[in-house]
Amino acid sequence: MTRVTYGPDTALLVVDMQNDFCEGGALAVAGGDALVPAINAEMAAANEAGARVVASRDWHPVEHASFREQGGPWPPHCIQDTLGAAFHPDLALPEGTVRVSKASAFDSDAYSAFDGTGLAAFLQRHAVRRVVVCGLALDVCVRATALDAAAAGFATLLLAEASAAVAPSGRQACLDELRQAGVEVFE
Repeated sequence: MTRVTYGPDTALLVVDMQNDFCEGGALAVAGGDALVPAINAEMAAANEAGARVVASRDWHPVEHASFREQGGPWPPHCIQDTLGAAFHPDLALPEGTVRVSKASAFDSDAYSAFDGTGLAAFLQRHAVRRVVVCGLALDVCVRATALDAAAAGFATLLLAEASAAVAPSGRQACLDELRQAGVEVFE
């Protein structure tokens, strides 16, 4: 199923597989639910090989800066401790999954799992040299996370088939941008 070889020097980073980003959610990405089986297979393979599994999540307070009511671009979504902020119910996070919460300050947004979370230092401390990225949404938080992983010096691989875009028409441009930034793209 998976084409990636995992090991202790690799982290699988599952980005924002939360209810509000899947079908029926406040900011749903078409095809979000359909990614779950492939992501579960990747997590199982990574876990079995001794790789770290990291799951990022938007973890917004009420009245977050990114919400339209506060002048931001998005409808309210992934509000702390709500069902919308929970991981997809069919996502089989292995025991020991590291959960990274981002965009939890009232006054600033964060698209990347590396933005203000200390994730790069955590991975470096655990001798991770390669990051494999997948999840939602390809053209927003997955993109930002992959770019930051590469900029932080990690060999970065994107699982494009396990990622869905908010704007499918911009998918190819996003993949091209990631390749130009040094991210290896598995399609």
